[in-house]
Amino acid sequence: MRTFSLLLLFVFSSLLALSQQKKTESHPVIPFSDTLYVITQPMGGFSAHERGLVEEERISETSREIPFYPDSFEVHYSDIINITYRSKVLVSISEEDTLLTGKTKAELAEERFPIIKNAITKQARIKGDKNLLLNIASIVITLVVVILLIRGIRWLFKKIILKIYGDRDRYFKGIKIKNLQIITKTQVETTVFTLIKGLRWLLYILVVYLALPVLFSVMPWAEGIADQVISWTLSPIKSVLSGIINYIPNLFFIAIILLTTRYILRFVKFLALQIESQSLSLPGFYPDWALPTFKIFKFIIYAFTLVVIFPYLPGSDSAVFKGVSVFLGILFSLGSSSAIGNMVAGLVITYMRPFKRGDRVKIGVVTGDVVEKNLLVTRVRTIKNEEITIPNLSILNGHTINFTTASEKNQGLILHTTITIGYDVSWRKVHELLIEAAKKTELIEVDPAPFVLQTSLDDFYVSYQINAYTAIPNKMAITYSNLYQNIQDTFAEAEIEIMSPNYNAIRDGNHKAYPDPDKKTPKESSDTEETKE
Repeated sequence: MRTFSLLLLFVFSSLLALSQQKKTESHPVIPFSDTLYVITQPMGGFSAHERGLVEEERISETSREIPFYPDSFEVHYSDIINITYRSKVLVSISEEDTLLTGKTKAELAEERFPIIKNAITKQARIKGDKNLLLNIASIVITLVVVILLIRGIRWLFKKIILKIYGDRDRYFKGIKIKNLQIITKTQVETTVFTLIKGLRWLLYILVVYLALPVLFSVMPWAEGIADQVISWTLSPIKSVLSGIINYIPNLFFIAIILLTTRYILRFVKFLALQIESQSLSLPGFYPDWALPTFKIFKFIIYAFTLVVIFPYLPGSDSAVFKGVSVFLGILFSLGSSSAIGNMVAGLVITYMRPFKRGDRVKIGVVTGDVVEKNLLVTRVRTIKNEEITIPNLSILNGHTINFTTASEKNQGLILHTTITIGYDVSWRKVHELLIEAAKKTELIEVDPAPFVLQTSLDDFYVSYQINAYTAIPNKMAITYSNLYQNIQDTFAEAEIEIMSPNYNAIRDGNHKAYPDPDKKTPKESSDTEETKE
């Protein structure tokens, strides 16, 4: 019986020892070359072996962090004591870990803390030294590559510029349309070389820009700067490309509207030119209305087109775009009131047709030929060859005399002047002399015949007005001058003085106020003597 009891005790002890051996299966933690400590107990479903592998990985990973901060290790005390690096758990110590050590959790944590910290710090410094050398080598290589690329770009563009400059007479011809020089050869040459130099600098900037991420990437503290620099460039490019792609449907719509508008205006302009050349006539519509009407129609079509495509313009719905539009509208309204008034007056004058280009007119005190009409002003060239600009609003508010209209209607313009003759001369004789003087005048029409009107019977004389027709009102000044000369000559030949009888009171009555036909002028005497010689 005693032997059986001893046998049972032996079996029980063996099972207990086997169970204890299994429970205390250990794993040495060797993240680097030396063993830091040994894990003998499982924790939270992880065996001692699994715990050891996890803690080895955490310690090894911490030693590779850049930048590394040796003062960031801490011990947090609770039911389970944790050794951490920057709030990341590296090692956990529970009550079971103390079973075979004979130490408390705190003592075990204080023992392992300096071992773990020193091992990670030492390994981080070794790797840091190696990384520093690699970083310096990478920076040097990058700078060398950048310098070589810049020198290569400089060499290449120098060759290109020399090649183009050597054959510049073949490459640069300028742009000329018929006899009009649009762009000279020198301007083309300057523009091309400027673009080449700009492209060269663009490549310089691109090389430096691509090198910056490489340089920043080898400096751990500057990795964020590299990402930021790349983001500054890529974000706008992505945004622009995305906006262009999304805007393509609107672009097609705008293109269709603009093409439709263009062909409508071309058709209307064709009709306007046909009406102006009188190849096409419309009842009640004058040919000189054609182009002004076309311009009004074009303005309305452009305004309508802008209204249609405005919602499809990029940024048209933004508050800034609307604010700028309102500001420009107010600025235009306040600053162009007189200009708008002249434009409206120009339209009214166009359709009133008081004159046209080439007409001899009198506007206010200005007399001359109309050389230009537009929506804002009218330009008149006087007989002294002075060009005077008159605002259309002034023309509309004043009065205008057109000397050309009557001659265009085959009526002729009546030129007239008044002389005074005493009662001692027969009115019939005066009529005869005035009509004779008018007929002698160049540019005076024989048919209709000139006529005389007696405009007043005064105390000492009678006022006689000669009226004569001319078909060329643009030469009124010279015609009047010739008429005055002929009147003087005709009355002098008839020995009738063109002088008010009032003058008789202060002169010798035997002296007549007309030239003696037998007395020659100094010039006429000189001509006669030369003829005799």
